Amino acid sequence: MIETSLQSEPVMLPGRLIRNIAAYALIAALMLMVSSLSVFLPAVLIHCAISYGRRAAWIALAIASALALLVIGLSPAAVKPMLLFIVTMIASVALPAMLALPMIQRGEAFGRVLMVLLIGSAIGLGVVEVGARAVASFSPYAMYLAEAKSASTELMKRYAASGMPSAAVAFAQRWSDYYSTVLLPAGLLLSSAISFVLSLMMIGRLRAWYEFAARRDITTPGVYLFRNFALPDWVLFAFVAGGLAPLAKGTLQTIAANVLMVTLFLYMLQGFALLRSLLAAVGVGFIGALFAFGVVFITGVGPFLLTVAGLFDPFFDFRHFKKRKDDSHEGHSD
Repeated sequence: MIETSLQSEPVMLPGRLIRNIAAYALIAALMLMVSSLSVFLPAVLIHCAISYGRRAAWIALAIASALALLVIGLSPAAVKPMLLFIVTMIASVALPAMLALPMIQRGEAFGRVLMVLLIGSAIGLGVVEVGARAVASFSPYAMYLAEAKSASTELMKRYAASGMPSAAVAFAQRWSDYYSTVLLPAGLLLSSAISFVLSLMMIGRLRAWYEFAARRDITTPGVYLFRNFALPDWVLFAFVAGGLAPLAKGTLQTIAANVLMVTLFLYMLQGFALLRSLLAAVGVGFIGALFAFGVVFITGVGPFLLTVAGLFDPFFDFRHFKKRKDDSHEGHSD
């Protein structure tokens, strides 16, 4: 409810609070204009909200958006691509993060919050596409598609020049063409997913979050540690629906294929969260976990196995397997 989002937030902001909100706005504006920094834009807005309230975060986002658009407006040579990037980031990353703030401030489950963020991001991408076509007779998706095809062509040329076997180049070309023509929407959504996951993980390790959790009597302040990432059970149905892609035709097949790609990525993340939970249980720290993740990637088959583990986690609850095994009654739930 809107009225609850504004509770305990002052109407007249004191000087120190104004300076702090201005600092958040400047950082957010910089992230909107520099693509390499934009991955942590949700973290800035969430940190502002848990420190000074949701109203302060909305004000910071409004100022940041105005500043970014003003600066880009003063550079006409790069207006169109940069303007599209800023509007897309606002609609598909910043606004979903703002709308999910009540869930985050209640300490709701990592996976549930992420799925709400992703749904909001998908809606935001759709709104940008429809709005650009209606207002400017321009399709952002068509631009992304052209860029993906151009990048694919250049990559294949480099592969061929490096001496890669022609059969391998042909296989890479088929996969690249399929991605750029069918799976591009999922690729755009996964960029948002990475931003959301990294931002939630960052917030989950900050002192400001634990202080906020203590004030709000949140019983699980470690909910946004990566080891606790678990998808809602209903995502399994989305995975099954996506798995039917080979049986579908036309637009329905495209939608199913994109759903499958997104869910596979999410279950791979859940598999890595299972690995992190196991490593934490035996006392392996952050650096050791990063090394283990690197080894898993190098093996090639590791991500596949972790995806399978993540997919079956809702059935076997691997993180609490020993506890369930030792439980003498059947009424256990976690």
